[in-house]
Amino acid sequence: MASDATGRAGAGPGGAAPETSPDGATSPDPAVAGTLNEPPVARLLGPAEVRALAEELGVRPTKRLGQNFVHDANTVRRIVRAADLTPDDVVLEVGPGLGSLTLGLLEAAAAVCAVEIDPVLAGRLPATVAERAPALADRLSVVTADALRVRAADLPVEPTALVANLPYNVGVPVVLHLLAELSSLRRGLVMVQAEVAERLAAGPGSRAYGVPSAKLAWFAAARRAGPVPRAVFWPVPNVDSGLLAFTRHDPPPGSRTEVFAVVDAAFAQRRKVLRSALAGWAGSPAAAEDALRAAGIDPTARAERLAITDFARLAAHRPG
Repeated sequence: MASDATGRAGAGPGGAAPETSPDGATSPDPAVAGTLNEPPVARLLGPAEVRALAEELGVRPTKRLGQNFVHDANTVRRIVRAADLTPDDVVLEVGPGLGSLTLGLLEAAAAVCAVEIDPVLAGRLPATVAERAPALADRLSVVTADALRVRAADLPVEPTALVANLPYNVGVPVVLHLLAELSSLRRGLVMVQAEVAERLAAGPGSRAYGVPSAKLAWFAAARRAGPVPRAVFWPVPNVDSGLLAFTRHDPPPGSRTEVFAVVDAAFAQRRKVLRSALAGWAGSPAAAEDALRAAGIDPTARAERLAITDFARLAAHRPG
């Protein structure tokens, strides 16, 4: 993702140049700021600030936790814009790390609830916000928890949007878990491995379409929202990243558990026709064929041809 400018050079009122923050964004002349009714602006983290914070905390990014910290302010601004937040949104951020994205989100939303598994990072985040965005500090809440285990009751707010730089190794399960657990989530924008973004956004008939895309489609409509270059991270990852946007919709009729069971069974042997791939799920090839025909699905089709609505219809005809 190419970085884009967040401020424009030029003279302020009376020929004075506008103040420039460390992240490159321009601020209005303090003499007229009140008349412009500008929202509070955070001082975002740059490469030097990210490394200094990490050194202060004794943090060494680990592959186990998938820690790659964003240190480019323009990238943060772009992500926040792409999330299309409203002033009423309550954002859930997973893995805020040192707070690079958190600071940008606080400017755009009513509140941010940050879920961080690392207690050292979780403990430092409120202080970072108080230092770099004091007018926004009351918008932040921090929960020290594993996002894969967090429940609605664990959060002090009901989030309406998920915006996060997700660890590569748990991106898919985190998104699916949070959509299942938090009915208040209406939309989201997550940064994941580029290949994962492609799979999650894929539709039926695509080579990338599979279990993750079918299950996400139960909850939401998804689309790719642009690439993210490796150079904006510290440490630099050895894979490409991408943005995935999604908007929740009503699920098809039926039990999610039963529908996901047939999705798993169908893709477990995706090279086989469904009559054979679903023999174990249905009890026999003949029973699978009967269920497929009852659901209006060609028994010789393969899993990648079925939309989530087809899987839901098929689950309803599983032999008793």
